[in-house]
Amino acid sequence: MLAIIARMINLQDISLQRGPQHLLDNTSATIQPSHCAAIIGANGCGKSSLFKLLLGHISLDTGNIFIPKQWRVSYMAQEVDENHRSALDYVLDGDQRLRAIEAKIDQSQANDEHTALTQAYADFEAVDGYTAKNRAEQLLHGLGFKQADMLKPVSDFSGGWRIRLNLAQALMCPSDLLLLDEPTNHLDIDATLWLEQWLKAYKGTILFISHDRDFIDAIAGQILHIEHKKIISYTGNYSSFETQRAMNLAQQQANFEKQQQRIGEITQFVNRFKAKATKARQAQSRLKELERMEKIAPAHVDSPFSFRFSEADKTSDPLLSLEKAAIGYSCESPIIEKTELTLRSDTRIGLLGYNGAGKSTLVKTLVGDLPLLQGTHNNSEHLNIGYFAQHQLEFLDLDASALLHIQRLSPMVSEQAIRNFLGSFNFHADKALDPIRPFSGGEKARLALALIVWQKPNLLILDEPTNHLDLEMRHALTLALQLYKGALIIISHDRHLLKNTVDQFYLVANHRLRLFDGDLNDYQQWLKESLQKSKTDETTKLTSVDSGDDRANKKLLRQQEAAKREKLKPLNNIIKKTEREMEKQQQALKVIQEKLSDEAVYLDDQKEYLKELLQQQGKLSVIIEELEEQWMSSQEELENIQTMK
Repeated sequence: MLAIIARMINLQDISLQRGPQHLLDNTSATIQPSHCAAIIGANGCGKSSLFKLLLGHISLDTGNIFIPKQWRVSYMAQEVDENHRSALDYVLDGDQRLRAIEAKIDQSQANDEHTALTQAYADFEAVDGYTAKNRAEQLLHGLGFKQADMLKPVSDFSGGWRIRLNLAQALMCPSDLLLLDEPTNHLDIDATLWLEQWLKAYKGTILFISHDRDFIDAIAGQILHIEHKKIISYTGNYSSFETQRAMNLAQQQANFEKQQQRIGEITQFVNRFKAKATKARQAQSRLKELERMEKIAPAHVDSPFSFRFSEADKTSDPLLSLEKAAIGYSCESPIIEKTELTLRSDTRIGLLGYNGAGKSTLVKTLVGDLPLLQGTHNNSEHLNIGYFAQHQLEFLDLDASALLHIQRLSPMVSEQAIRNFLGSFNFHADKALDPIRPFSGGEKARLALALIVWQKPNLLILDEPTNHLDLEMRHALTLALQLYKGALIIISHDRHLLKNTVDQFYLVANHRLRLFDGDLNDYQQWLKESLQKSKTDETTKLTSVDSGDDRANKKLLRQQEAAKREKLKPLNNIIKKTEREMEKQQQALKVIQEKLSDEAVYLDDQKEYLKELLQQQGKLSVIIEELEEQWMSSQEELENIQTMK
């Protein structure tokens, strides 16, 4: 029995308390070797703390954790310190054994130690050192980096791309246990699909935290659900978990009525889609997804979220149109050209395309934030747009309550009616009345969505609405969008949301917007073919530029790149300044968190000191979030300029 336990991860009767909060209480779980397990649960339930326990960064209050002693553990860090190493070297640093052998080779050569040098080269070959650079480049390419990025210093990249570098470094590290915390948060669809394939081929044990249900479905064989301070294990992927949990909850009579109501609402949407489906292949793919929703509805009956989009007071048909439109920031280099688009009152579109192709730029144009470079933009008389931007949280008043945000929109509505509405977004009691400054990113995103829902739009435009949302809130948003009767445009890397809410896809690529005749599986195939063509074109271009006959072209390219760098210099300086300030505030927050980990601050005579620390923690968290939003905005502008011709 002991020999079997020695080959697996075993959590025995573990309890964990962080400050005054009990996260885990006398709970157990087992993860078999070579299994892939997803850790899920509401925000704040203890998912990240469980990772810290496994890494030995924090200690249990009671119980035991057994991890095989010989296992090598790799962990995806969530932060990157200021670093001037190249992206390629940074990823190679993930293989510490390789780096140690390289240092041994250098030392042996310097000291002229032939025997030691021979052994070092043998060790180098044993760890596949000769292929290490190529393997690191493949990881970077898979996660969306271009060849030109390989030698850039880490400090040149924005926060989101640095997290991708952390992921690449974790994958580069030879390991038996791989711990990944929200690995897809900063990835687009194509990088997520690549990561899925890489993880499927991984030979060790994987534990990961994710709010992306399609990603969980693709790779997980076990679900560890943290609920009511217990870890409940389910066999299978997320869809299987929903089915099993639905069966358990369906047996509870108290939930029966709510379950039937939810199933009825989803059935209405399925029937509505059947009535208007025109593309057989895409329709069948959609219907399978929607009909499955009926079966798993009970798995979410205890969700704290239950909001709905009210029908718009007035509407028009069509709502909006673009004719012969050029979109972007420069007439000389439009990002999207010759655009023709008509949005009818029941249009439901998902926008696809690489990062930087122009999806967000198109959306900014539709809502009027960005004027057309040329062409015609027609809005109907009754157009009422509900717009959720990636940086929507910047526009919230941090010193106002959730209730006050709504009251400013509708001063004549009763406070009780507003509180009832906010309750459907899980803003109850003090959460509805307190200033939102200390709110988490997820709570602010929920409030931003609530403000949109309240205004009864007849056109919803959502740009990455799920970035800060947990699984239950994503599920509630999916249901609300299914029942929404207006027009809808979504940009999202959440494939489940796209598959269950839109009727058609449009592709932004090669400076054009066109209808994409297919589903997300077809888009995955398009990505593969596009990537292969891009590699072929790059090889051809490099061959051409390096040939003796094309020296003039090579000089011209250098001049063009120099001009582009000069144009981007002020924006890069802003990004670097913001990142330096972020690092400074993160270090300050780290100091506060270390103080809060000291049990002595929770004694009765330290109440005032504890209160002061918690206030400082809240203020620093808000400052860091605001700085992150600033560099995200600057980075998007940078990417838009970089994609111009």
